Amino acid sequence: MTRVFNFSAGPAALPEEVLKQAADEMLDWHGSGQSVMEMSHRGKEFISIAEAAEADLRELMGIPANYKVLFLQGGASLQFEMIPINLLRGKTSADYVHTGEWAKKAIKAAKTFTNVNVAASSEDKGYTYAPPQSGWKLSKDAAYVHYTANETIGGVEFNWVPETGDVPLVCDMSSNILSRAVDVSKFGLIYAGAQKNIGPAGLTIVIVRDDLIGKAQPTPPAMLDYKTHADADSMYNTPPTYAIYIAGLVFQWLKRNGGLAAMEQKNIEKSNLLYDYLETTDFYRNPVAKSDRSRMNVPFTLKDAALDEEFLKGAKARGMTQLKGHRSVGGMRASIYNAMPVEGVKALVEYMKEFAAAKG
Repeated sequence: MTRVFNFSAGPAALPEEVLKQAADEMLDWHGSGQSVMEMSHRGKEFISIAEAAEADLRELMGIPANYKVLFLQGGASLQFEMIPINLLRGKTSADYVHTGEWAKKAIKAAKTFTNVNVAASSEDKGYTYAPPQSGWKLSKDAAYVHYTANETIGGVEFNWVPETGDVPLVCDMSSNILSRAVDVSKFGLIYAGAQKNIGPAGLTIVIVRDDLIGKAQPTPPAMLDYKTHADADSMYNTPPTYAIYIAGLVFQWLKRNGGLAAMEQKNIEKSNLLYDYLETTDFYRNPVAKSDRSRMNVPFTLKDAALDEEFLKGAKARGMTQLKGHRSVGGMRASIYNAMPVEGVKALVEYMKEFAAAKG
């Protein structure tokens, strides 16, 4: 069997070490005589898996003791609604920064529950940059400030953390969580769908400061209340058990490979390989401001869009898949999350050079 270099934006590639370990443990987890998929979430075996996963994530990210880690479902899309439901706390407005498709979805959802102040937007340049905070127009009475750390579709990433004083900072880190070290204490809440850097689709991580839990007005339905899940250690209902197990294996893999500091250096190396080549050619183009280019998702267009299908066909023949850009922007997109090896990016750059030489 030959594995491809999978450049999918999500569900994305997982580390081969993790897949092999999961395969080895598929029928019999640690002598239990059963697969993790068959375990009761109330049993001691699975509880030990969940507790280890949380402990490892806390260690990797340096999560302070006054933050809860929740293993939820519903993806980032459900968080777009749970955040205003839980964090408005009687206030009537929230600030949002609009940097692309995912921020747009978060804003639309929040408008159902509150007045949304778009404090900053990069729409004027087609969402190709992260608005500098010097131009943000934050409201005085906002319940929280929300931004999207990395726009998967547009390839724009915040390489800095906003300062919001006493107003809780809320961040969608779905596509760059665990790719670099962050100071969790600067945030009121961090959330992330798992299917890019953490594990399989179906799991959502929420990291929320204790003082923001249980203050919703009015009290939300049980399943939409962070307090419900915090009080029940994320087991109010049956959690996505196998996804939590795989996430735990990924956390262990990260720890074995130097943690987030080492992973950040690898991600810088990988993204630089691709961006450095893009700077040398006019056959391909990346539209994003250099200071705000994503390390995770690299969109690019060919000089002649009529060559797109031929480019994709040639890439597939060389064992590289999922390079087609999102339908809203076209072109190509290379998603190079933590599990993408340097060799995959090198193979892509070599193919891009060959294709440009042949068709340019």
